[in-house]
Amino acid sequence: MDILTLIGIAVALAMDAFAVALAAGLSLPKLTGRHLFRFAFHFGLFQALMPILGWAAGISLRRQIETFDHWLAFILLFLIGAKMLRDSWQKEEETEPGDPTRGLSLVMLSIATSIDALAVGLSLAVLGVEIWTPSLVIGFTACLLTLCGMLLGRRLGSSWGPRVERLGGALLIVIGLKILIEHTLLK
Repeated sequence: MDILTLIGIAVALAMDAFAVALAAGLSLPKLTGRHLFRFAFHFGLFQALMPILGWAAGISLRRQIETFDHWLAFILLFLIGAKMLRDSWQKEEETEPGDPTRGLSLVMLSIATSIDALAVGLSLAVLGVEIWTPSLVIGFTACLLTLCGMLLGRRLGSSWGPRVERLGGALLIVIGLKILIEHTLLK
């Protein structure tokens, strides 16, 4: 996998985390270093671990699905991207009482923003891509964008959240199309 594709996937996956961090940065009365560390660390950790779990599941299935793996990767990325786009258009806003950077709220947000990375890990497995470098890049990118999101949330407000998530969803769909086209043209 080329580095631009990997960075594109990592940025697209981190858009959910960025949008949530943007909202958290706006909602916290005072943003401290502890808030920043907890959110960025957990989001980065979960984004790094989920592709490994998906990849492990995909490796065990790879031989059974080699003939249509490119279609599976495309479908998974397309569905993830479409879900991100759909979610960004929904007008419902859920407000979390209290500090979203602590306790169960933090764990649930970490899982919710990294589920997409599980499917990407599965896609990477069926494509025969080793997971370690992508996992580190995905985790680091999520950590960095979470920090940026929280800091921007303090300055800009939450109106940017849906736009960022739409960009991430569109980017995943484009990457899925790229995989499908490359595989179809190379075979």
